[in-house]
Amino acid sequence: MMRGIQIGILPLLLLAMVGCKPAHERHGHDSLPAAAVKTDVAAAKMLRAKEEVVGTVRSKTRAVIEARVGGRIESLPVSAGQLVKKGDLIAQLDVREVQARLDQAKATLEQANRDLARYQELIKQNVLTKAEYDTAEARQRIAQAAQTEAETMLGYAKVTAPFDGVITRKISEVGDIAAPGRGIVELEDPEALRVEANVPEGLVRLIKLGDHMEVDSVELSRPVKAFVSEMAPSADPASRTSLVKLDLPGGSSLRLGQFVRVAVPVGEKSSLRLPESAVVVRGQLEMVFVATNDTAQMRLVRTGRKELGQVEIVSGLSAGERVVVDGAQTLLDGQPLQVQP
Repeated sequence: MMRGIQIGILPLLLLAMVGCKPAHERHGHDSLPAAAVKTDVAAAKMLRAKEEVVGTVRSKTRAVIEARVGGRIESLPVSAGQLVKKGDLIAQLDVREVQARLDQAKATLEQANRDLARYQELIKQNVLTKAEYDTAEARQRIAQAAQTEAETMLGYAKVTAPFDGVITRKISEVGDIAAPGRGIVELEDPEALRVEANVPEGLVRLIKLGDHMEVDSVELSRPVKAFVSEMAPSADPASRTSLVKLDLPGGSSLRLGQFVRVAVPVGEKSSLRLPESAVVVRGQLEMVFVATNDTAQMRLVRTGRKELGQVEIVSGLSAGERVVVDGAQTLLDGQPLQVQP
């Protein structure tokens, strides 16, 4: 075990020993040409400290599509991931009972219309009382309403999309019984997106409606700004978190269901920041090159957050040191420098 630890430490000791040698003894770089570089002074800046919470990309407009009448699903011509337009057919139900009711209502209305026409002639001949005529007229209106109701119910046999969107989940299949309260598919609008995040109670007090916060993901080249549009009025007693919803700007490359990180500002702190181009990564080591007497001096550093092309230097560098920010990737320790303006 001790031998393994010694072997692991040996490369770092060698690096430290190399860094302690005079410039003319390092790696035999006497013959290296001077490298043209640009430098900048490492300075501490006041930046807003942030805590990250996990969020999920959701649609602002989503719905579980249900049938408004009961019936067996005859066809379901959609699949998960399919784009649909408003009014497109989602499901066709077998509603023969409703059709039979409509046929009965039509027959009743036809009879009521004939009776009313006959009663109109009879009342003109004064052989029918006004009360009898009013009764026939009421029967005709009831029959008309029954037919309209049956026609409306029959129209519900076709379940259509209420808005443009994408089918995110199929809940039912052909042959299932559809009924009010039982979902058929889930539909979401992929154009209007938001992030939903469960924020710990220690952080939610720092957020208010209308705040803008950064949302980041592995698929984004840089974080995007989202604003807080909704906040749950109470916390979940089990998780001790509150649901916060942030509306995303239009045209973002984020997708439904995607995992993201939301940066919650928690205050300000002073930290060293350098352009990302100043940090050289070789294997598992991160380093920068300090310009000392026109010579590159390698420094092992530890980095923190990266943001807007800048990287935080947590350790290994002091404020006021001049660091190579352009041309560092090909430098060697002890190489002569030609600093450009």
